[in-house]
Amino acid sequence: MKKLLQALFSMSADTISPAKRWTALGVLSLSLFVVTMDMMILLMALPKLIIDLSPTTAQQLWIVDVYSLILAGLLIPMSALADRWGRKKLLLTGFFIFSVASVLVLFVTTANHVIALRALLGLAGAMIMPTTLSMIRTIFSNPKERATALAIWASIASLGAIAGPVVGGLLLEHFSWHSVFIINAPFALFAVIAGLFLLPEARSTQPPRWDMLATILSIGGMSTLVWSIKHFAKEGWDDTTALIVFAISALLLIGFVVRCLRQAKPMLDVRLFKRRPIAAGAITAFFSMFAMTGIMLLIAQWLQVVLEWSPLKAGIATLPAAVGALLFTPLAPAIAARIGARTVLASGLAMAGIGFLYIFLFGHPLTYGVLVPALVLIGISTASLAVASSLIMSSTPQDKAGNSAAIEESMYDLGNVFGVAVIGSIAAAFYRQYLDIASFAGQGISGALADQANKSIVDALAVSAQTGVFDLATKATSAFDDSILGIGLVGGIILVTIAIIVFALIPKGLDITSQRHD
Repeated sequence: MKKLLQALFSMSADTISPAKRWTALGVLSLSLFVVTMDMMILLMALPKLIIDLSPTTAQQLWIVDVYSLILAGLLIPMSALADRWGRKKLLLTGFFIFSVASVLVLFVTTANHVIALRALLGLAGAMIMPTTLSMIRTIFSNPKERATALAIWASIASLGAIAGPVVGGLLLEHFSWHSVFIINAPFALFAVIAGLFLLPEARSTQPPRWDMLATILSIGGMSTLVWSIKHFAKEGWDDTTALIVFAISALLLIGFVVRCLRQAKPMLDVRLFKRRPIAAGAITAFFSMFAMTGIMLLIAQWLQVVLEWSPLKAGIATLPAAVGALLFTPLAPAIAARIGARTVLASGLAMAGIGFLYIFLFGHPLTYGVLVPALVLIGISTASLAVASSLIMSSTPQDKAGNSAAIEESMYDLGNVFGVAVIGSIAAAFYRQYLDIASFAGQGISGALADQANKSIVDALAVSAQTGVFDLATKATSAFDDSILGIGLVGGIILVTIAIIVFALIPKGLDITSQRHD
């Protein structure tokens, strides 16, 4: 057994056959599908979980937030650990923890148990996500093959995020909330077994030193940043606690950057950001997820609250975005080879912007038929993520693959968080403006009732049913529709502006099928 394990962990990328490389990609992509799906699937199960375990408001927030807090805080340290210990070892360890944590849900009896499990899943996710990307960089040394591999990887990752609500809705139609955890276990266990035989081991020839101070600064800075942004979304941008925590996160992250700049072998080579293609790729990753997550959150809520569709039906209704992503992501590298990487990246972001503007221009009245073309356009825009990954990896030496993977995955995670927080907060501000709750004071909607109705359309509908003021429900629905149209305008302007910036950052004629280290 010992000799077998030594042989399995001594395989190198140079010795595996082309067929085995693509099979290994299949394992990495399918496994990542489960991890990205897990980010969205819990939201569908939360109502049933609340009924079963009766968590407090604070516990509900931790159940939702702890995964992304742990994931964000550990992405950079885990990437550095993979460079030293071995990417295959860390990846398979992450999948093993993921499978165990998913099964442990069967023994959950309290909300605190769920929080602990979600934290454990966040730890496993931090081991898995950057390592899958750096493994692709290791396995596919040929830049042209790597561009195709990253396109497949990006397609599956996007599909996982979009499929989360559909799979969650389907499971919850027939099973308890535990099922959204357990579904992960067989996939993660398969990844461990298949990965043992198919994946090569790889580590940096010049690994970063394990810097405890940098680790503390990274974990503290990223976790507090994510927490503050989430808190801003819930309490408003003038919340004192969130402002203090945000300031602390800024100080910690600045300290982390300074620490890395002073080290000969830093935990994260922040100088990589000086390379314009890497900076452009990171910006694209951030804003692509920002757009997708933010608008999907609003649309999913609109489908379930305004149209009163079931979670499963609402999940299926978001599939046009998946269709757009799946059709164009595999083609993105070939298109980039013809018309240039910067055109594809800028066009992808602009396409998302056009999707947002389409909602604003044609959403009077707002119907599902209007949302379908916008979802397709936003889905197509995610095809640029494949090119962004190729751009980052083709501009990175193999020894720095873990660093670049950590940067890209951090941008994905932060894009998710900022998308929910920023787009959600702007939509809430539009909603309150259009609702004009003060106009209902004469009908008895004032004080605590007015504050409740002002929070969200769900709360407004509850107040309307409680008081019998049915005009409030009509006005709240109209205000929510108008808030989505407002987001269409704001989001469209932001994304088109970012598209112009990305176009300017990337050198003309940059080829993602060639390796660049300059």
